[in-house]
Amino acid sequence: MGDAARGPGHHRPARQGADAQRRVRARPGGVPRRARRAVDAPELLRGRRGRPAGGRAPHRRGRRRAAAPARHAHRRAPVAARSARGRARPVAGRRAAPAATLRRGRRPPRRAELSRVGRRKLSVAVLKGGRSLERGVSLTSGARVEDALERRGHRVVGIDVGHDLVARLRAADPDVAFVALHGRDGEDGTVQELLEVLGIPYTGSGVSACIRCTDKVLAKHAMRDAGIPTPDFLSFNETAFKELGAAEALGAIEERLGFPLVVKPADQGSALGIKFAADAAAVPGALVAGFSYSTKILLERHVTGTDLAVSVLGDEALPVVQAIPADAGAYDFEARYNIGNTTFVCPADLPAETTAQAQELALAVHRLLGCQGFSRVDLMRDDATGELTVLEANAVPGLTETSLMPLAAEAAGIGFDELIGRIVGLALD
Repeated sequence: MGDAARGPGHHRPARQGADAQRRVRARPGGVPRRARRAVDAPELLRGRRGRPAGGRAPHRRGRRRAAAPARHAHRRAPVAARSARGRARPVAGRRAAPAATLRRGRRPPRRAELSRVGRRKLSVAVLKGGRSLERGVSLTSGARVEDALERRGHRVVGIDVGHDLVARLRAADPDVAFVALHGRDGEDGTVQELLEVLGIPYTGSGVSACIRCTDKVLAKHAMRDAGIPTPDFLSFNETAFKELGAAEALGAIEERLGFPLVVKPADQGSALGIKFAADAAAVPGALVAGFSYSTKILLERHVTGTDLAVSVLGDEALPVVQAIPADAGAYDFEARYNIGNTTFVCPADLPAETTAQAQELALAVHRLLGCQGFSRVDLMRDDATGELTVLEANAVPGLTETSLMPLAAEAAGIGFDELIGRIVGLALD
């Protein structure tokens, strides 16, 4: 049978001296005045010392905002697919100015405006934790975001999301909410929809984009319909498998996709529940494991090659990050979060043409799914053909010390505090 679902208690303690394993590796063609960075994947699920999971107590004077719901009119604008070319300029190493084009019914932010937002003192509610299987990563992301906002002089209220979220948000009365949640409830549009109801501006994508990104099947259908290359796939839900005899159709699925197959829960992140089926005998166990994480399963043709990730900030594609698992195996949960299992290289060691293509694909997916503010798109480069395919998009990328988006931003000359400031500025524009 498959693996049982893992809850928040599955985290392993970080090894002593783990920080010493982080290193800088120079490569030709790197960013001017910055070395190409290669670091081991950290134990991201480790809590920050001295920081309670529940965050700080609210400490801001209560006041009311005028016409708050109008701030979210842009999030209800229709989403249209856009071409990957001609709308934004990817960043190869240093950051580039945002494209001066209209997007989703509002003008793009100017750097001067973002600078003014950065100097303005705000009250920011950082939403973190929650109940998903990615709670530990979220707590780490949230704690680091809080530190960055405080260094920028903002008033910060950390909220570990639970049943009292509405009461705590009303007590804090923030100018903006920073969503540092991962997984269900926080990344699937649930919290975003609640913030819309309360009239509180928030970071990142709106409700519909979060739904599309979280549901891998929905996202892959959108990409395939738009002509964006993505590995061939099929899907079915637990009801079809248990009550409609979908097990009898496995032969047809296997014939179409071939082996090995990748079996994924449709709505989990951090590679949770992913299994590889080398042959027909391994498929039932992989399905059982997947259904322990989700009621919908994605079966995908396995593509061997190089794991890549491109983060998008505003209208800019940041440098490409390359993940190299130490044992040349799958880039799974253990490879992402266990010390020494993976080395990340940024900018990735790729031909210039491949780098540009990866960034263009990421921008195309970001726009197609209606993402706003920031996102991350995961891709695979087929080592045999050199072709790129898009695996999935993440509406709320991790922001831990060596998460891929901060790593890419640093390679582009954007420090972490500036990155967080820009994300907040985009939410308020």
